Amino acid sequence: MPCWISTCGLSDMNIAILITNTDDSAFAHARPHDGEKFADLIHLVRPGWSCVPFWVCRGVFPEDIQSFDGVMITGSPASVNADLPWMLRLQALIRGMITARLPLFGACFGHQLIAKVLGAPIVPNPQGWGHGLLDVRRVGLTPWAGPDRELALYGSHIEQVGAVPEGAQVVFEGPGCAVAGFAIGTSLFTVQHHPEMTHQFITDLVEHYADEVGAEVTEKARASLRCRADRRVFAEEIARFFEYAEAHVMPEQGGW
Repeated sequence: MPCWISTCGLSDMNIAILITNTDDSAFAHARPHDGEKFADLIHLVRPGWSCVPFWVCRGVFPEDIQSFDGVMITGSPASVNADLPWMLRLQALIRGMITARLPLFGACFGHQLIAKVLGAPIVPNPQGWGHGLLDVRRVGLTPWAGPDRELALYGSHIEQVGAVPEGAQVVFEGPGCAVAGFAIGTSLFTVQHHPEMTHQFITDLVEHYADEVGAEVTEKARASLRCRADRRVFAEEIARFFEYAEAHVMPEQGGW
């Protein structure tokens, strides 16, 4: 069973948000960017934490990633298989973070890029678009896991991780998505979905993507949005992940 930890005595944390979202459309500019969305997600449950955004998709990287207590990598409409220069640079940074056991959380594109660094293929979703409110089932217990075995999260993806990354434990699965989230040790945690999205944002996104994904996918997504995601529940799980990682840092893990 997961080991629920006390946060008493843990200081407020400083989290780097690595923004990979390449959407430069009017739709994107009219809404909060991913740095804001991920910070808002964390501040739902840990309002005192500092969140610093870096537009890595525009070539803006932290000077010293080890100066942060943890890192979050966002989603993106870009494909991780494009291997653009900024993606290759980010992959090198991810390798360093994994080696140093710097606590790292990835969502959607971040989840996929971490998996790719670990040697897993990124493949088309055999069931097509995952779009709207999607069911997620917990299949692996972590020390920071909450009690919920079934969760609902917003998502929008046509690609996914095609095999379990080397050394990873699958944590979540969903319909047609066998690796919907994974963990390695106490310092790496990912999910294919978008816990940062608000109900209003995903509602707007479904309409914005209607022509691209087609009528059938859009109608199914609209129907799914009659319910709402377990956003605060998952925010708490992310926060506990970072707290657990901080509480279990060992000197031989790099000394940070």
